Amino acid sequence: MTLTRLIPAAFALALMATPAVAQTAQTEAPRWSFAIHGGAGVIERDSLSPEQDAAYRAALTRALEAGQAILSRGGTAMDAVQAAIQIMEDDPLFNAGRGAVFTAAGRNELDAAVMDGSNLTAGSVAGLTTTRHPIAAARAVMDQSPHVMLIGPGADAFAASVGLEQVEPSFFFTERRWQGLETALRARNLPIPSRPAGAPGPQAAIDEGQSPPLNERKFGTVGAVALDQSGNLAAGTSTGGMTAKRWGRVGDVPVIGAGTYASNADGCAVSATGDGEYFIRATVARDICAGIAAETAVSPEARARQRQASACPADEICLSHPRNPDFVVIDRELAQVEALGGSGGVIVMTRSGDAWLHMNTSGMYRGAVSSTEPARVGIYANEPPR
Repeated sequence: MTLTRLIPAAFALALMATPAVAQTAQTEAPRWSFAIHGGAGVIERDSLSPEQDAAYRAALTRALEAGQAILSRGGTAMDAVQAAIQIMEDDPLFNAGRGAVFTAAGRNELDAAVMDGSNLTAGSVAGLTTTRHPIAAARAVMDQSPHVMLIGPGADAFAASVGLEQVEPSFFFTERRWQGLETALRARNLPIPSRPAGAPGPQAAIDEGQSPPLNERKFGTVGAVALDQSGNLAAGTSTGGMTAKRWGRVGDVPVIGAGTYASNADGCAVSATGDGEYFIRATVARDICAGIAAETAVSPEARARQRQASACPADEICLSHPRNPDFVVIDRELAQVEALGGSGGVIVMTRSGDAWLHMNTSGMYRGAVSSTEPARVGIYANEPPR
């Protein structure tokens, strides 16, 4: 597995194939901290052109800047999470919102969830087809309804009733994702549906110069975790699901405790990306937070000794020591997913502002920024610090 730990004093965004961290002596805890992901999977250097690589890094940077702008002026963790995810939902590079993949029936069905660590309120939606920003719908379920999860046409109707922007389903159409659907259906000997109403014709010009190849085989969830200046944590996740999914399939993203979780009491916020069925079965997000809370309950002196034993020398990169409590918790959860047959990644924010980015895949679109460190982004698992 590959682990990247983004700590306030040294944001090293990716390391070698073995678990590693970069750390320097900490002189100032961050007043706020923020991390994002844009999906994990088989993402290798030779699969992206220089233009595609640059486009992803620019998109991640824009999302980071949106969260940074809110947190730096004292805004809430939840507002930062929503702002960054909405930017990624509008970017066709990501499998969320406008770049969502298609179901076997030729539809875009969108899922999202948010959770506020300050009071354990949460909201999620599944199977949206007309709400432009699913993450905003999840936030509205949390803030403006007595419920936690809404699905299908009812979720879209609720989103419209509270004033969220509605669009024609063709708004989410991209030619690249449609071609990906056709490829997947042919491979399974399944019928190819008619193109959605309002979609451009098959002969329309396709501007794919900065898009990834159709066989990218990544889990295109987007997500964010944040710590604000009031010490509150929040998490959010949004996805278009799986290409050619059938029968109303829903993955881990809108399942609170599987793909999304945040708790001030636990000192943890998590957004996951990967094989949703396995993340659900392993209750990954909640278990990570529970594990971190249990480790935090150890006496401060003992925890300080654990962290010191696993620390790297200043300004160096070294292997994570197995006694590092945060590493052990996160590694254990993704190991369980892998043992079940799944793969993917997580981003985890702690109450101290440490951001961990962990994956058991060859890459994950990701980034982080804090009040003490500038924005950094990464793509490949073996990517050196930038």
